[in-house]
Amino acid sequence: MNQYQLPSQEKKPEYVRQNFDGIAKAYDRFNDWNSFFLHRKWKDWVVRKALEAVPNAKSALDLCCGTGDITSRLSKHPNLETVVGLDFSEQMLSYAFPKVEGKQVNLIVGDAMDLKQFADGSFDIVTMGFGLRNVSDLRLCLKEIKRVLKEGGVYVNLDVGRVRPRFLKVFADFYFFKIVPLFGYLLYGKQNEMFDYLPHSSKTYPDQETLKTILEEVGFTNVWFQNFVFGNAVAHVAKKAN
Repeated sequence: MNQYQLPSQEKKPEYVRQNFDGIAKAYDRFNDWNSFFLHRKWKDWVVRKALEAVPNAKSALDLCCGTGDITSRLSKHPNLETVVGLDFSEQMLSYAFPKVEGKQVNLIVGDAMDLKQFADGSFDIVTMGFGLRNVSDLRLCLKEIKRVLKEGGVYVNLDVGRVRPRFLKVFADFYFFKIVPLFGYLLYGKQNEMFDYLPHSSKTYPDQETLKTILEEVGFTNVWFQNFVFGNAVAHVAKKAN
């Protein structure tokens, strides 16, 4: 595990797609185990805050939707007439379909950095759960998100953060880099480097304050964030100005 090397930025998109395909069957249980089921409450929070920010929202896009946890939560709200889940991995999406069966949800394969299938101002809400750190160009992805948002729309991003206070970091790092991959190996049935990638990808991902600054630089307004479990996970809320 200590010898794991992250893929280059050029190879990252294909690496992520192929390897998420490979671990799709174990991904939901992996999220439950490594977060002690807390990720479910965090995703509830994402949807709740998105709808509070845009009470009259009619449309929502869940990017890097994976197995559809946030997408399925969005689909339960009757005011949302259009709900789209988009992900790079076809296998991950195959596990999302049963969660939204019977709902008016469109699940599609796509690239979060290139949303050309959507016109400017298509959605009231854009969400993303543990996906932003997997894109190869974070600013490009955020610009695309801002483009497809309607004026007054909201973007809510859930991902890893930096532990606060700092004295807890040594314990958090031990768990994240040593224990979390072991959960993945056990659930998958054998070792798979994607379970090492997931914690190591946090090394190149901006901390809470830096991501807030980047969102503001891209053009979002009223940006704020909420830490969970001392900052092990963090949600950012950002508006597109009217």
